[in-house]
Amino acid sequence: MLSEILKKETEPMIEAIYTDAFIQGLVHGDIDDNAVMHYLRADALYLEEFAKLYAMLMSKTDSKETVRFMMGQMTFLLDGESEAHAVLARAVNRPYEDIIENGEWYPSADHYIKHMYFNACTREDIAYAISAMAPCPYVYRRLGQMAMEQNTFAADHPYRKWFEFYANDMNDTVDVMFSIIDDAAMHMAEKEVDVLKKNYVESTEHERRFFNMAATKERWDGVGINV
Repeated sequence: MLSEILKKETEPMIEAIYTDAFIQGLVHGDIDDNAVMHYLRADALYLEEFAKLYAMLMSKTDSKETVRFMMGQMTFLLDGESEAHAVLARAVNRPYEDIIENGEWYPSADHYIKHMYFNACTREDIAYAISAMAPCPYVYRRLGQMAMEQNTFAADHPYRKWFEFYANDMNDTVDVMFSIIDDAAMHMAEKEVDVLKKNYVESTEHERRFFNMAATKERWDGVGINV
């Protein structure tokens, strides 16, 4: 299955994300509050657009099952995943709505979402967009699993529930997305499968850049952009 190849090829990248500053800061509980808020300002906007991508893709599939999945994902992204964001907001002792009020599309987040939109807007087969979207839930699941497997968090650890959320709540999402990719790949020419692979690998790298964006509090260099 193509999904197994993708998992194997990107595992070193996910391990690198885990050892980078942002995730290790969460693991050790000593991450800069401003880095957490930088992440939330970007991720709140990102999740809204991720949900809109599903809305776009629904019109491109004849499968009622796939449409139901995407509708469920939209609800999860707009409501359910706010639970993970709430954990981070509580950890920095700031109201969530106050944090995200001035959300911005920082460079790495901007590039990442446009990568997904390109595949959603220029390809009729939803597998292309899904191959660009699937690394998001899969990377988060792996990070949650790695953190829970490699650490014993105290009950009052500020970020324990963030890791628990992603370790436990991503399975159905990941399984369906990979099944869409695998089913499509079985009927594609080799060069088309290569595009799916490229999309997936690039998005995994985008995930790393997104977390590093938060750790470094990345902003645009252009005058007047960050206002």
